[in-house]
Amino acid sequence: MGRAFEFRKERKFKRWAKMAVQFTRLGKEIVMAVKDGGPNPESNSRLRTAMQNAKAVNMPKDRVDAAIKRASNKDESNYEELVYEGYAPHGVPVLVETATDNTNRTVANVRSYFTKVGGTLGKTGSLDFIFQRKSIFRFEPGDRDLEELEFELIDFGLEELYLETDENDHDIAVAQTAFEDFGKMQKALEEMHIEVKSAKLERIALSHTKVTEEQAADVMKLIDRLEEDDDVQAVYHNMEEE
Repeated sequence: MGRAFEFRKERKFKRWAKMAVQFTRLGKEIVMAVKDGGPNPESNSRLRTAMQNAKAVNMPKDRVDAAIKRASNKDESNYEELVYEGYAPHGVPVLVETATDNTNRTVANVRSYFTKVGGTLGKTGSLDFIFQRKSIFRFEPGDRDLEELEFELIDFGLEELYLETDENDHDIAVAQTAFEDFGKMQKALEEMHIEVKSAKLERIALSHTKVTEEQAADVMKLIDRLEEDDDVQAVYHNMEEE
């Protein structure tokens, strides 16, 4: 076995750890969706979206059902969604989305992560000129003509339609709309019987901060710490290696 076995084992553990974090985040999103609009996905588009995203990362159905059941309990507390903004080492802007049942714990943890790597936590809204919130839908294009589909989706707020490659080297179509057009695009794709693999509100960087490989490693120390925190839902930055 030796080193090759240890390498495979380490890679497997990292993959399991990443899946566990994804399941925790999606579980929170399901709880918030049920608290917001009820336990029926047919009448709750936010829950329907969360369940689609859970399916895309192979979250077990029993965990999805358990989150819905837990959220349906009136005694179950909801999560508060908070956004933190700051600068990592070398002046790289970092935006952190969280969902928490203890805001004091969350802000203390996020502030400590920034401080320990020499970064600074700023005021909410201080990075609005760098990150713009967009609606992002991913689906398998199949045999569809993307140019024709692009023309059809323009009336529903489509800004961009392009292909990206997933971790299995499969082509995935990505449709981008404005933040406020999320529901309109979601409904259009459903009516076209396009099975959406994931639908999210993401932050798109409008500009980039150039860094060296060594500087990028410093920034990643902060990002890794943030992404390991159970209260963190997403982390965005705008760094670009020279």
